[in-house]
Amino acid sequence: MSVSEIPDHLDYGLSILFIGFNPSLRSGETGHHYANPRNNFYRILHRAGLTPRLYDASEDRELLKLGYGFTNIVARPTRGIDDIDRSEYAEGREILRAKLAEYRPQIACFVGKGVYTQYSQKSKLDWGFQKEPVITEIHEFVAPSSSGLVRMPMDEIIAIYRQLAEYTRGT
Repeated sequence: MSVSEIPDHLDYGLSILFIGFNPSLRSGETGHHYANPRNNFYRILHRAGLTPRLYDASEDRELLKLGYGFTNIVARPTRGIDDIDRSEYAEGREILRAKLAEYRPQIACFVGKGVYTQYSQKSKLDWGFQKEPVITEIHEFVAPSSSGLVRMPMDEIIAIYRQLAEYTRGT
């Protein structure tokens, strides 16, 4: 099966736009976001209260109905982030800023500190909502990567994502 870029799931009026580094090779093969079976993305969303049930990567487009979209800072699928070069990040940063400026989601959720660092060019940041967003009209949220390689305990990851659920529910 060939590996190719996967389409963004974007729309106007999104509650949350989830932004990853780039698609995995498995995502490139299937055409779905967070499709690697070792990726915990959909389990995290469900356990954090962001989705009413556990979704599968093949249902990623269905999350648009919940107000959630998907994009990446780099569109090209790779085995890992070490396969991405600086020029791809520079180009991706500009493309991402243009997408955010056009679609204006309520929250831009960066799935991984490294994603936000590449986007914002800031080196000091904490989990959660950022005090000084790059685009002031959009709430920028930094969440842990959902990769199965992340060493942070799952309960801590879910607690950070739960902040998104509480914010979107107004609690």
